[in-house]
Amino acid sequence: MPYAPELLDWLLDSDPALRWQVERDLVGAPEETWRATRARVATEGFGARLLALQDPDGQWAGGAFFPAGYQGDDEGQPWTATTWSLTTLRDWGLDAAALAGTAELIAANSRWEYDDLPYWGGEVDCCINSYTLANGAWLGVDVSGIARWFVDHRLPDGGWNCEWVEGSTRSSFHSTLNSLKGLLYYEAATGGSDAPRAARHAGEEYLLERRLLRTLSTGDLVGPWATRFGYPFRWGYSALNAVDYFRGATLHDGVGPDPRLADAIEVIRAARRPDGTWLQEGRHPGRVWFEVDVPPGEPSKWLSFYGTRVLDWWDGATGA
Repeated sequence: MPYAPELLDWLLDSDPALRWQVERDLVGAPEETWRATRARVATEGFGARLLALQDPDGQWAGGAFFPAGYQGDDEGQPWTATTWSLTTLRDWGLDAAALAGTAELIAANSRWEYDDLPYWGGEVDCCINSYTLANGAWLGVDVSGIARWFVDHRLPDGGWNCEWVEGSTRSSFHSTLNSLKGLLYYEAATGGSDAPRAARHAGEEYLLERRLLRTLSTGDLVGPWATRFGYPFRWGYSALNAVDYFRGATLHDGVGPDPRLADAIEVIRAARRPDGTWLQEGRHPGRVWFEVDVPPGEPSKWLSFYGTRVLDWWDGATGA
């Protein structure tokens, strides 16, 4: 679709972590152009700042999922420890070569807060395991055991729930989306295998049956968070986060978009402002290394990129 020049100019005037994606997915820049920008993530801006905060033992903030010494008394969850830092750098497109040796250091020095389990073996929380699955595949670790874990821990209704260990038997939108994102990244990075791929497709069906927004039993909106957009996404579910996943999954699988995405697409479209931007509506509270987007109520470059990208994909594929 055509874009207003001022919108593209605004999005391109960004940190390399965002700019290279705008160049590739919205501008259609030559591959050598966006790859050159992507390479700058390691040496400039957000990526370089986060890399510089890595501990000598390979971790960030001295912990696996929480910072060392965390007592649970912060407002919100802290987002500074190893798992969140790795996930952020991967999402920003950092070349894994910039973290040479990190996987081995983490294997030697990082243990999960849950039962002191070894880092690359994963633990019992499916969201944590999804980040570990993707980050391990990114850094070249054999995390096939975690991929099998997702096959074994999918719930009877088709998805996943991080509270399964507490006895929950109903899938969660949040947990299912995070699990899907990890499985898709692993599959794309390694080629995957049949059982995790089948689990991914079944988890997708769980969300599609609910049109990404509604409970199956009543058809009511699953929660206000489903239509509220904030960046960084963290672990939280939203229609935008989910549709962006399905965009990647359909492109990976070589299929067209499922018609059941239409309701979520319209939620995203309705949130677009006349100037083509989306507002930051709310972020997960908690300790961060540094801010990477605007406060609530202001136009967000990250959300505007994701919103524009998914509508461009949908409209191009469906002729909308």
